[in-house]
Amino acid sequence: MKPDPTPQPETWQTDAGPDPVAVLTIPGLLSRARVFDIDVTLWVDVPADAAGAWHELRVELDGQQQWSRRIPSHNPGETDSLEYHQRVRLETEQALRVRAVAKVKGSRVRRLLVEADEELARAP
Repeated sequence: MKPDPTPQPETWQTDAGPDPVAVLTIPGLLSRARVFDIDVTLWVDVPADAAGAWHELRVELDGQQQWSRRIPSHNPGETDSLEYHQRVRLETEQALRVRAVAKVKGSRVRRLLVEADEELARAP
């Protein structure tokens, strides 16, 4: 019996918890190119007195800034968030380093999460 040649989709994740920096490295693969959906999510705790509070998320792919956003922190006494999504194609042997950096003023990083889910090509 031959093994199933259909690859299983890869899933990579790093959860930095309350740390303001998260780095996820997807190693290169010798056998095929791949497509990943990259998701970065920042959750912050917003104090009850949130006057002037803000949070910011910056995302880099292989050292190149792809996106940055700073917004006022809403939901006093609760949480607020920022999210980033991008689809990335990795050629055969190509690795990818995703770095997310959070900054806050008046709020506090609750969780910084980077996820990469492979999307397999559909058979015709």
